Amino acid sequence: MKRQSFVTNLTCWKTGKSYEPDRLLNLSDAGKPLRVEYDLSAIRDVFTRQMLDERPAGLWAWRELLPLPLDCEPTTLGEGATPLLGADNLAKEIGVRKLWVKDEAVNPTGSFKARGMAAAIAMAAHFGVTEAAVPSAGNAGGALSAYAAAAGIKAHVFMPRDVPAANRLECELAGAQVTLVDGLITDCGAAAKKACDEHGWFDVSTLKEPYRVEGKKTMGLELARQLGWRVPDVILYPTGGGTGLVGMDKAFDELEALGWIDSKRPRFVSVQAEHCCPIVTAHRAGAAECAAHENARTCAAGLRVPKAIGDFIMLEILKRTDGTAVAVADANMIADARALGARTGVCACPEGGACLAALRELRSSGWARPDDEVVLFNTGSGLKYAEAFASYATSA
Repeated sequence: MKRQSFVTNLTCWKTGKSYEPDRLLNLSDAGKPLRVEYDLSAIRDVFTRQMLDERPAGLWAWRELLPLPLDCEPTTLGEGATPLLGADNLAKEIGVRKLWVKDEAVNPTGSFKARGMAAAIAMAAHFGVTEAAVPSAGNAGGALSAYAAAAGIKAHVFMPRDVPAANRLECELAGAQVTLVDGLITDCGAAAKKACDEHGWFDVSTLKEPYRVEGKKTMGLELARQLGWRVPDVILYPTGGGTGLVGMDKAFDELEALGWIDSKRPRFVSVQAEHCCPIVTAHRAGAAECAAHENARTCAAGLRVPKAIGDFIMLEILKRTDGTAVAVADANMIADARALGARTGVCACPEGGACLAALRELRSSGWARPDDEVVLFNTGSGLKYAEAFASYATSA
């Protein structure tokens, strides 16, 4: 009989306690994120790299390494299979051997959040969820709204009152109920949790359910494949909640277990905003967890996360991979988002610009080396940040 899922169990990312995977869960008993575990030896027996060439491109080409049972049809809007674009002129300008841009802006809903929500909503639908909620600074709300609409699930999005208009409109156009909250993403998270507790909605907040990480890890799976089954020397990733960084690290471990890549890992760089940089502060201090960043502010909505629930996971990854964390001023990330667009044609968001600005700083300090092959992530479309770009154009 054909096996329908290779998921063996869920484990608490902090304590290692195991949980059965046959019901929808949020956090572990310790209040920490849950990690999806697979029977990788069984996957290795039935899943080959050549099979990917025979399947339609996209996130669901990796079915064996995703949690949705193989006999379930996923809700998809065409997510994944984003381009890895060479930026040779920028590489020469900065002084690294090779620079690639992984452009997540071409995903449905215009950002990398589509990957995580595709997996999370597919699993939510599988387990019979009818209403789901998320706190969002912008892109996660749009992604939830779209995938929930496609799956017939009612979406509830809690956003800061000053969220960019494009992000709010995107949610409303997909039929979501949008609640504007005075405060930051953390305040939205508290409001979303309260509503979920009161109404029985499923909470799909970052790392507060196990499946968004699984969708995000496909960025790492794709990247290894696009580079000929190897990893780059450095990955720069804009880090708010950090699901993508956590997911890519998991992806590389799973690919090594399958025998598809070797043990080399990239040096991960967590890129944050100057006035919202809890990971940077904790990493520099050698701390295992973050303190909340007070008075957090930045034009990059996705980076305005004062404290992430998965901070301890990210900090461990940075330490283990000899990585680092860099804080970037808003003016610099806007300038380099423009530079990224002018040099590559990528419609970069401020978070993508922050990665380029961080690379310049790391090369100047000598942390990034002349022989490094570097991948930076543009996580969303610059078109969603009209107010931010206009503001800096006016003040320049």
